[in-house]
Amino acid sequence: MTIGQEIRVAGDWFIIHFTENEGMAFGLRFGGDSGKLILSIFRILAIIAIGWYLVKIIRRKDNTGLIVSMSLIFAGALGNMIDSAFYGLIFSESTFHQVATVFPAEGGYGTFLHGKVVDMLYFPVLKGFYPTWFPVWGGNDFIFFRPVFNIADSSITIGVLILIFFQKKFFKK
Repeated sequence: MTIGQEIRVAGDWFIIHFTENEGMAFGLRFGGDSGKLILSIFRILAIIAIGWYLVKIIRRKDNTGLIVSMSLIFAGALGNMIDSAFYGLIFSESTFHQVATVFPAEGGYGTFLHGKVVDMLYFPVLKGFYPTWFPVWGGNDFIFFRPVFNIADSSITIGVLILIFFQKKFFKK
């Protein structure tokens, strides 16, 4: 797919929308190439810490919900990290007019740890406009749920939500 290309799966509320995320939530960037490297190293350290904690709670036979939620967070973080680490090495650059190629002869568009993360799931469930009297956004269009995300993002979000909703049960001490 080209950047921005869409496939409507279920009407106007479930769309496969191809985009490449620079690496942070909502496509935010952090300080160019050196910022991307710092972000990648931080992610690797966070994944190691989450993996260590996960092994620890599994050995202690802690609450199954806690283990599941931490596993979801770990899997999502690892999936996004793998995408970020290798996607730029494996594919040529995607554009609005050209589909990326796998293992191009000239090499990928990025170096190790400098790739982008592919996001494709888009659920614009509600569409409308803010009333003109509404502060700041008055008259602008409104879309709920606007972010484009991937399965790894969903895994992290679900794991964090489980932790938030059941924290008293998981952390009784």
